[in-house]
Amino acid sequence: MVMKPDYSLKHKNNRSELLKGMRDGIPIGLGYFAVAFSLGITAKAIGLTPFTCMITSILCHASAGEYAVYSMIGANATYIEMAVMIFIANARYLLMSCALSQRMHPMLSFGHRLFAGFGITDELFGISIARPGTFNPNYMYGGMAVSIPMWAAGSAIGCFSGSVMPDRIVSALSVALFGMFLAIIIPPAKEDKLIGILIAVSFAASFAFSRLDLFKSISTGTRTIILTVAISAAAAVLFPRKEEEA
Repeated sequence: MVMKPDYSLKHKNNRSELLKGMRDGIPIGLGYFAVAFSLGITAKAIGLTPFTCMITSILCHASAGEYAVYSMIGANATYIEMAVMIFIANARYLLMSCALSQRMHPMLSFGHRLFAGFGITDELFGISIARPGTFNPNYMYGGMAVSIPMWAAGSAIGCFSGSVMPDRIVSALSVALFGMFLAIIIPPAKEDKLIGILIAVSFAASFAFSRLDLFKSISTGTRTIILTVAISAAAAVLFPRKEEEA
């Protein structure tokens, strides 16, 4: 009788990974709070309640997707139109899920895969994929346990505050998210020059796509998918990595 390997035995340090994820999720949560606060103010302008904002943020972790929802609610859009818009705005997470699945242990249960996929955001994906070795879902759970409640709280408090705070202060708070992005991409770029070059190419291509008439009309989410697939495919062909190196 052949015994299947016990995945749980390979991760005796689950508690340690959970705590590390919570530690790394603190700066992410702070950035989320600032951005969600401004989203809450937007939601208040279309008549939503703080409780509604909180539930929306718990179920939708993307600022672009949530802002699209609020904009379409304000425009009296149908449920189908909102569903299509959210799918387009958040489609890039399909690519992130595929990338993260390649780091998962074959015996990782469907429940872990499903919940980890639900928690994927740009930042949580960034810190999770940067971890060496096999993906441990407890690390992402730790990051989710800190960042997602702060995202939901920021949305609710922003909605409650309404238009009390000046627009300049709200705009200044959102800058924290860009600093968090830099904190995620700079360390790996320092270790690997190729990654640094690809990041620079991605920035330049993204800027060009937003200015060219041919691509300017395409949604931000769709542009992100096109650029991600094109640049990553070109890098894989031009600079392949050996299996043992990966």
